[in-house]
Amino acid sequence: MIAGIALLAAYDLALAVFMAAWPHAFYVHVGPFGLRNDHYIRDTATFNAAVGVGLALALRRPSWRVPMLAITTLQFALHSINHLVDIDKAYPAWNGYFDFFSLAVATIAIAGLLRVARGDAEAGAGRSWKGANR
Repeated sequence: MIAGIALLAAYDLALAVFMAAWPHAFYVHVGPFGLRNDHYIRDTATFNAAVGVGLALALRRPSWRVPMLAITTLQFALHSINHLVDIDKAYPAWNGYFDFFSLAVATIAIAGLLRVARGDAEAGAGRSWKGANR
């Protein structure tokens, strides 16, 4: 689970830097939907940066893991739906399908991490509660 959270944090932070520093390259190689708008690409980078920082903090703060993975799962699910709606609007066309399916698979994987984190949190809470009653 720790490796998964670290990978997600690194992904979100790297994507944020890529989007903010090179919005044209991001548009051409990753997000060729509609007209390019560098401002909106950099706006989206700020969301990725915030999630990446939160996930990075969750590596050292176990109580942050479930909430950060829940938010990340929701963000990936909503992002997947957005790509499904616009699946035929990317250029080249295969990019729309690739983006949707890769985001959907990532959503499922992150939901799996969330499930593991919830189990760990519940097990830890049970140990703390039992220990408090001794």
